[in-house]
Amino acid sequence: MSEVKIKLAAGTNVGLIRQNNEDNFVVCSDLSTSEWLIPQAGDYADLGAFGSLLVVADGMGGANAGEVASAIAVETIQEKFTADNLKDVVTDDKSAQEFMKDVVKQADLNILQRSKEDSSTQGMGTTIVMTWILGDKAYVCWCGDSRCYVLNKRNGLIQLSKDHSYVQELVDKGELSAELMHDHPLSNVITRCLGDSDNRANPETRIYQLHDGDIIMLCSDGLCGLCHDSEILDVMIKFHDDPMECKNELISAALSAGGYDNVTIAIANIQTDEEPEEPAEEKEEEKKDEEKNDEEEVNEEELSTTIRTEVIGRRSHKKLYVTLILLLILIGAGAYIWLAEDCEPLRQTIVANVAPYWDKLISYFK
Repeated sequence: MSEVKIKLAAGTNVGLIRQNNEDNFVVCSDLSTSEWLIPQAGDYADLGAFGSLLVVADGMGGANAGEVASAIAVETIQEKFTADNLKDVVTDDKSAQEFMKDVVKQADLNILQRSKEDSSTQGMGTTIVMTWILGDKAYVCWCGDSRCYVLNKRNGLIQLSKDHSYVQELVDKGELSAELMHDHPLSNVITRCLGDSDNRANPETRIYQLHDGDIIMLCSDGLCGLCHDSEILDVMIKFHDDPMECKNELISAALSAGGYDNVTIAIANIQTDEEPEEPAEEKEEEKKDEEKNDEEEVNEEELSTTIRTEVIGRRSHKKLYVTLILLLILIGAGAYIWLAEDCEPLRQTIVANVAPYWDKLISYFK
């Protein structure tokens, strides 16, 4: 296992429209100490025995209810992620994932209990996304549409979580293109959350193998609901060395895009002393790819070019489609001019102007 160091940043902003902030977040750089502090800019720190945790919650319910729900979720996680509770959990992947799910389900029960005790908070709920950086792995757990991304040198911006939302279900059924999710009018309709009295919380988990230079980013939909992934990518590339500045610039991007929702972001920059060992099959495939493409490994300075390739490729395809459509329109217009009876004067004018150059054109191709 490689030695891992981290550098954290986190923050929230009420946005430009709403009066109160229903988002909540918490981070702990070293769960061995249980110091839940808002991180300030600084150097990389060694990862403790119980790892680090980043949490973002997006409350809902109107008035102060959403703020209460997200706060209960965050407080429950803090109460459960103690050194005493974690010493029996950090033994294997399955135990870690089941522990995270159980914590989210307990937070769900705590929110429902508060709703019963305080009628003014009935109907409140919250999404949740958290990433537990333990050893050389990131354990991601989420319920709702708050997201976890990773920016990787080779693979670009990857969404590690998968939205529990109506539009994501449409994509899964093949009824909607993934590219159209962001601008769909029902993109804010979620299908899972904490605090739903009709449905118990049903969180999902995922394990990600960390690599040197990875940047883990958690956010509420105040960012990913306003900014496209390509915009998020551009900011994270530009400020990839400074998580605090990256967090500030991502919030600024959300505000520039309208700022009609609360926006909350938590970031962890990852530094490892070596790349994790790859399975033999992956090594063989990588070797074949290297022999075929004869490419050198991407270095730090080439980061920006590498992870923009996919985005630029998509834009190039769009330009090609537009060019083809314009070409078809021109061909159609030309055919009409040549065949329609009422275009005879125009045809004669075209022929008269082209005829002097026709022989030269034929000679050129000969």
